[in-house]
Amino acid sequence: MGKVVTLGEIMLRLSTTVGERISTSRSFQAHYGGGEANVAVSLANFGHQVTFATKVPDNSLGMTVIQQIRRAGVDPSSILVGGPRLGTYYLEAGIGSRAAKVIYDRAGSSFAEICKNEWPDDLLEGADILHLSGITAALSPQWCELLIEFMQLAHQKGCKVSFDINYRGNLWSQAAAGDALARLLPHVDYCSAGKLDAIYLLGIEERASSDGEVMDYYQAIQEKYPSIELLYSTKRVVHSASSHELTGTLWQNGYYESVTHRLNPIVDRVGGGDAFSAGILHGLLTGKNPQELVDFATAAAALKHTVHGDANLFTAQEVEAYMSNGSGVISR
Repeated sequence: MGKVVTLGEIMLRLSTTVGERISTSRSFQAHYGGGEANVAVSLANFGHQVTFATKVPDNSLGMTVIQQIRRAGVDPSSILVGGPRLGTYYLEAGIGSRAAKVIYDRAGSSFAEICKNEWPDDLLEGADILHLSGITAALSPQWCELLIEFMQLAHQKGCKVSFDINYRGNLWSQAAAGDALARLLPHVDYCSAGKLDAIYLLGIEERASSDGEVMDYYQAIQEKYPSIELLYSTKRVVHSASSHELTGTLWQNGYYESVTHRLNPIVDRVGGGDAFSAGILHGLLTGKNPQELVDFATAAAALKHTVHGDANLFTAQEVEAYMSNGSGVISR
C-alpha cells in the first residue's frame, strides 16, 4: 500500500435535519470534515498509510478533530495546534426540488490565518502522493503561494501532486480562481477537473455538444498543462435532491467512463467528490488499469451517498463487493 499526505482545512459541519430550515432549526447534527480530510479517511479505510496536515485551535473542538482523525486510522501527528478558531459551516439539507444550502463561517480560522510553512521539513518524506485542493488556495493569497511551495517540495522529494480544483463560488470569483489555477496547475500530476472548470476557470473555449465532449475538454486541459498525467471527474444527472445518476470519467492516455449508478435515496451528498478522488488515488497506488480506476472510484463515490457525514466509511473490499453484487444485495 502507499503513503499519502493530504493538507487542508477541516471544519465543524452543523446540519439541519431533512425538512428543516436553518432559520427554524433548534438543533443541528455535528460532523467534522473537509475535502482533504475526507480523502485521508477514505484512503485509510482502503488500507493506505495516510497523514493529514492541518491546524486547529487549542480547545475542545480542536482536540475532538485530532481524536476523530486518529480513530479513522489517519496519522494526526502533522495537525498543528494553535490559532484563534475552528472553521464552521452550516448545511441546510435539501429534499425534493429544493437543493441543499451551505453557509460558511470560516474567516479567521486557525488554518486560514497561516501565512508561512509551519510544518517540519520531513512532512513529505517517503510520501507517494500529496493531495491538495483549490479550496485552500481560495482562503488567502498567502495560501496560494504556500500551495505552490508544497507542490515544488513534493516533486523535489519524488512525490506526485494530486489536486482537486473543487471550485466554491462562496469563497472566490471565477476570475480569481482562474488566475490562481494558471499558476498552480503547471505543478500538478493528477487533477480533478470537469467541463465547467475547463470553460469557466481555465479559459478553454466551449465546444459544440457531442458524445465525446468530456474527452474533448480533457484533451484541451492536458494540451494547456502537459504536466498533468491524469484527469478525472464525475457526470451527475440531478432528478431531485435525493435522486441522482452518477457516472465517473477519466483521461489517462485515452478516455474511460464507468457504468452509471442510480443514487436513490441519497442520505448525504457531501463528500461524494472526495470519495471519488480517494478511489482514483487508491487505484493508482495499487496498480489498477484506467477502466478499473474509474469503476472503483465511482462505486466508492456512490457508496458515500448512503452514509451521514463528510467522509466515506467503506473498505476497499466493501467497494469491490458492491461492484460485484450490485446495489441492494444482502451480503451474507
